[in-house]
Order: sequence, then structure tokens, then C-alpha cells
Amino acid sequence: MGNNLPDLYGAGDSARVAGPNVKTEESYRTAWRRDFARLIHCPSFRRLQGKTQVFPGNESDFYRNRLTHSLEVAQIAKSIAIRLNATNPLFKLKRHKIEPDIVEFAGLAHDLGHPPFGHNGEEALDECMREYGGFEGNAQTLRIVSRLEKKAVRELIDGKYEPFDSAKNDLRCGLGLTYRSLASLLKYDAVIPERGSDRSKPGSVMKGYYAEDAELVRKIKDNVINPEYDAEFKTIECSIMDIADDIAYSTYDLEDNLKAGFLTPLGLFCLDEDIYSFVSETINGRLAKQYTDVDYKMTPEAVKEVLFKIFYENLFEITDDAKKFLASKDLDRSEKLAVVAAQTQRSSRTLASDGYERSQLTSRLVQNFLHGVEVQPHRAYPQLHRARLTLPTFLEVEVLKNITYHAIIRSPWLQVVEFRGKDIVKDIFKALNSEDGTRLLPEDFKALCRLSGSVTRMRTICDFIAGMTDRYAIEFYSRLYGANHLTIHKPM
Repeated sequence: MGNNLPDLYGAGDSARVAGPNVKTEESYRTAWRRDFARLIHCPSFRRLQGKTQVFPGNESDFYRNRLTHSLEVAQIAKSIAIRLNATNPLFKLKRHKIEPDIVEFAGLAHDLGHPPFGHNGEEALDECMREYGGFEGNAQTLRIVSRLEKKAVRELIDGKYEPFDSAKNDLRCGLGLTYRSLASLLKYDAVIPERGSDRSKPGSVMKGYYAEDAELVRKIKDNVINPEYDAEFKTIECSIMDIADDIAYSTYDLEDNLKAGFLTPLGLFCLDEDIYSFVSETINGRLAKQYTDVDYKMTPEAVKEVLFKIFYENLFEITDDAKKFLASKDLDRSEKLAVVAAQTQRSSRTLASDGYERSQLTSRLVQNFLHGVEVQPHRAYPQLHRARLTLPTFLEVEVLKNITYHAIIRSPWLQVVEFRGKDIVKDIFKALNSEDGTRLLPEDFKALCRLSGSVTRMRTICDFIAGMTDRYAIEFYSRLYGANHLTIHKPM
């Protein structure tokens, strides 16, 4: 089947949203490499260094932030693409090979839309925008690269360019990317539905893209596939990026937790039973969506079995020295168990505290997970081949990712910090949305708020807050409500 498929990339993929009047491509680099360059030089990418991954950035220079996380996702995603090109028959021919630069771009860009204070900041903005199209990190990522970044605009007939604060703000093209690069960021092929003022489910952020970006999504599909296609849309590059994100979460967030001392490998087996139930329920939900061809149900006991498999080599395998000691002594069963327990405890403590041991653990896990990527072919459109993890690998990744989330991110230590972050975001929104509140905005955002329509005003306020780093949001809040020394010299 593979050799008879169309080419993986066509002319429409390299077309740009800014139109044909932009500078032509250079002969020495591909359109995808140009997109990559535009991304790493843009302000939204730089601001990721000030956004929380798991632990607030002021806690330690060791912990990952959104920028370092994105770099790791990009590296893992590119490695997956290179490996698939080399080993999977679907990508044997040159015209069928995956472009690693697009996959790397998707990994670097996938978190651009995350607001300050992580998922609590996302929930806060979504609650504020519930009657105006909602807020969601992936939808905001698409909006940033296609509209908000100040790189490209469509050229007018008279040769002049429309300024950022024009009433015809639909002429803004963000980074002016190719349609295939934009497609690599389209994780959820659905418009975020109108929910009105319903707040019966606070925190239930809806996945998708904003209704105002529906026309852009249509153009992406028209250029990447064709206008007649109307089924689920998710490109091979996007599915690889999605896997890489899960791998990074499952390994490197665990490493940060081990370094912080909040978790030990052995402690993962001694959590509240409710956590194992939450993890199994979460995994079963994802299984139902992604593995409809597999008959498997995760249980709390199976979660512990997966953990045992992951950590057996580092924790539970008896060392040669221990074997010799047990063989040389006349010990009863309880005494032998005590020796093994002591070794296991020591191994767990070493794995958590020793940087070499932690590094070897995460390196081994990432390598194993990379080898667990498979591809479900699409019979008509190779663009829509779907990368996914084999079931055993998927279970390991999901157990590690979700055990960290439920045990630590939902813990009181981090929840206190994130609750405060949510409060800050909502209070800033309230101030900016008050009568004459837009006076507090920078000039370009203020100009957009003068446009007719409350939706435009609310979305502009939302865009401004979503672009804040954690530190800037705290500082902005303090300038509005706190007792800090006031200044007129610091720019907005």
C-alpha cells in the first residue's frame, strides 16, 4: 500500500497564510526551516522561559520551565521522525519521508498558548471568556502563530501594509507560516462550542480552536489535503509531537519531582489508594479514545504492576553483593526479607538523590519509549498517518505521567501556589474589563479594544493576559492591587 500512496508533501503545504506577495523562499533552506527560524526569534517563544512547567521558576534553576520543556519535546519528536523514516516501511521512499524540521517546529511551538500559572491560569481565563468563545492553550497557540505575533501581514492592493491596530485586523498573519506548519499544531479538530454563562463545571476547559479561526482551519485543510475532505484531521507531524509531549511529561517531570524530594521511586508504591484509582480512570478514558481496536481495561492493581515493571531494574533486582550475603548467612525468611527491603530502600534513596542515577533512569525510559512508537496508516492520505505508542509503552507513559500529576501537581503544596495564580489572573482580567480599564493596556492592545464589538474587546484583554509570564503577572497584579512602590517608568 505504501508505495502507491501520494507524496507526503505537496505544493499547498509550503504555501503561506500571508499570501503570494511575501518574499520568495530561499534556495538554501526549506520553507519549514524558515518557519523554525521565525518561531525561535519571536517574543512568544522567549516568554516560555518565564512560564511554569511543574514547579515555579523562583524555586530553583534546576527545574524545567515551559521553554526547556518545549526544547525537550522538540528533540524527542525529531528523534521519533528520524527513526520512523529509517525503520518504518511507510516512509521508505524519499517522497514519503517525514520532514523532521516540521516535527521539531511543532515540538517547540506546542506550548506557546499556555498562560501564566499553568492549567489554573488556563481555567481562570476560560471562566472569564465563557460567554465569548472560551480560552484553551492549544487554541491560543494557533492564534498566536497565525495572528498575534507581529511578523507578517497581508499586502494591500496599493502595496501598503495594514498596521497592527487597523480595524481590518484580520489582515494580521502572525508569523506568516506555511499551512503544513500550522497543521502540525492543530491537535483538536473541533470548534470550541459556545457555552454561554454556564459555570456549572468550572475548570472544564473545552479542547479545540476558536470559532473565529474556523476559516483559517478550513484553509489549512484545503492546502494540506483538499476541499472535499471532511473527516477527522490530524497530521502525522502533529501526532508525533503529541507523543513526544507525553514522553517528556512522563519522564522529565518525574525527574524534577525526584530532585525536589516530593517523590521517591519506592514512594510511588505507597500512595493513597485513591490516586491509583484516579490514574486508572484517566488512562481508561484515553484508551477509549485512542485504542478503539484494543480490548483492555486498566485497574488500580495494574497501575502498580506497570510501576513495578518500570522500576524493577533500579529498585527490586537483587545485587550480586546482596545475593552473596544472603547465601553466606543462616537467615530465616523474615530476616532475608529485611535485607532485601533495606537494599530496596537504599536503591530508592540513591535513585532520587544521585544525579547520575536519575539521568540514567530518564535516558533509559525515553529510549524505550522512542522504540515503542508505531504508525497507523491512512489509506487515502499519507498526511494523516497516525503515530501512536504500542499498548505496553502507552501504559508505561500514562502511568508515569498521571501518577506524577495526581500525586504532586494535585498536592496541597502546589495547589496553594496555583490557586493563588488563578486568583491573580481573574483579578487582572476584572481590572482590565472594568469601565476605562483598557487604559491600562499597551497602545497596540488598547487600539484593538477600540474596535466595535464586545467580543473583540474581551478577546484582546484575554490575549494580553495569556501572553504574560508568571513573574510579569505577579508584578502587574501588585501594581494594581498591592502595596509595592508605584512607578511610572516601568513599561507595560
